[in-house]
Amino acid sequence: MTTDLHELLRSLRVWDPEVTALPAFDPGAAPDDPLALFTAWFAAAVAAGQTEPHTMSLATADEEGLPDVRIVMMHGADADGWSFATHATSRKGGQLAARPYAALAFYWPVLGRQVRVRGPVTAAPSEEGRADLHARSTGALAAALTGRQSEPLTSLDELARTSQDAWERARREPEAPVSSWTLYRLRPQEVEFFQGDERRQHVRLVYRREGAGGWAKGLLWP
Repeated sequence: MTTDLHELLRSLRVWDPEVTALPAFDPGAAPDDPLALFTAWFAAAVAAGQTEPHTMSLATADEEGLPDVRIVMMHGADADGWSFATHATSRKGGQLAARPYAALAFYWPVLGRQVRVRGPVTAAPSEEGRADLHARSTGALAAALTGRQSEPLTSLDELARTSQDAWERARREPEAPVSSWTLYRLRPQEVEFFQGDERRQHVRLVYRREGAGGWAKGLLWP
């Protein structure tokens, strides 16, 4: 049986009130710093049961300026910026070395909310990257030890053998070093908060960095 993609798309409903409760958002009451609002929205997404709310789209560009995007995990957000990690030798690691600027996007459909962040990216000191990796699960360390991210793969059998070896080493050496593993921080220059509305009167509030550390707020048309 062949699936009719267009018919399937037409059957979908966005923010159906039977399954989604869209909260109100008063931009006039928003805090002066976007991190405080992000933290509140993130906590609300967790409380609402959003699946994997810490996952985000990471957009980068290669040496020719061509865009690339993938889903990664947020490792933290604080005064230094939004953080994520990967191998410096991976495709995104190479792109960030060539063009150290990126954009992030969070989507929490259970609340009809999006957050977009963009700005320059820097690599954290290596000791911070090691601490971040070794504070995570055995599986995370095994994946990092498997390495060779974005390189051509000969077969799934090769992946299974290499992964099994990495799991065994991760259990045996929970502090095993991974020299290419890098913690990155995106220092936001612009942060946008989007609150969906059933009547399509979506609320968009954008923060733009001013001077040494202040922020200017403004509304955008949906």
